[in-house]
Amino acid sequence: MTTILTKKIQTGDYETFLCEGSGNHRETVIFLHGGGPGATALSNWKDILPLFSQHYHVLAPDIQGFGSTDHPVDPPKDMLGWMRLRVDQILSIMDGMGIDKAHLVGNSMGGALALNLVMSAPERFERVILMGSAGGNAEPTPELYRMANIYKDPSMIALENLFRWFVYDESILGDNLKEIIRERYQDLMRPEVRRSYESMFATPPNMTIPPSALRRMDKPFFLIHGRDDRFVPVEASIGMLRHLPNAQLHVFDRCGHWVQVERKEQFAKLVLDFLRGEL
Repeated sequence: MTTILTKKIQTGDYETFLCEGSGNHRETVIFLHGGGPGATALSNWKDILPLFSQHYHVLAPDIQGFGSTDHPVDPPKDMLGWMRLRVDQILSIMDGMGIDKAHLVGNSMGGALALNLVMSAPERFERVILMGSAGGNAEPTPELYRMANIYKDPSMIALENLFRWFVYDESILGDNLKEIIRERYQDLMRPEVRRSYESMFATPPNMTIPPSALRRMDKPFFLIHGRDDRFVPVEASIGMLRHLPNAQLHVFDRCGHWVQVERKEQFAKLVLDFLRGEL
């Protein structure tokens, strides 16, 4: 049974916090977390990584601007600037670890990052899974507006409401909700995290990938979405499906933005089947 190890590695002129499976596997899967308040690799993927580390070399970084990865002192002032830093970060991780090619699993903002990676360095990536992914053309929702402006009311109550909205049925969080809020709130209140978060949402967070770019992404794509996602509506994935030349979509009913929480076992099985070429 493999375990998940954590460490910091050099990426350019800063260090990236990284989760890595301890097993010795040939193929690498890189998990890219979302952009919610207090999001980190562990908060997004801690229950998922062990399921995949039995079969693949798994990596999950704290994307720049989040968690324990070093934060820039003079951060970009919009999401496009941040995206360029993050593309360079993931490629630097791969170069530093001697990884020529990898599969990608991107959630929400991490999905938009996965798309930007394929657009920037298509020869480095193979199969791509997008879960509740940004990058499609969809109107911002009131829930997304509240998330982007969390520091206008950085209270425990505001954070609790936000996380209840992430799922279709909040009872699935059970007693874990208070612990999730406590961990995320502690991270959210770090000055460097606040500086990064406020700068990336200083302008409307448009991460839409042009259809002209999507049409040129011939990798196998698997889109996964909760029908009741109120942060990235399912229409975003439906729109991308129309343009990606080699893509399929699975929609879960009675499921919100956190598919990996609400449909953990089904999500893992679908993704593993897709990575093996069985879907």
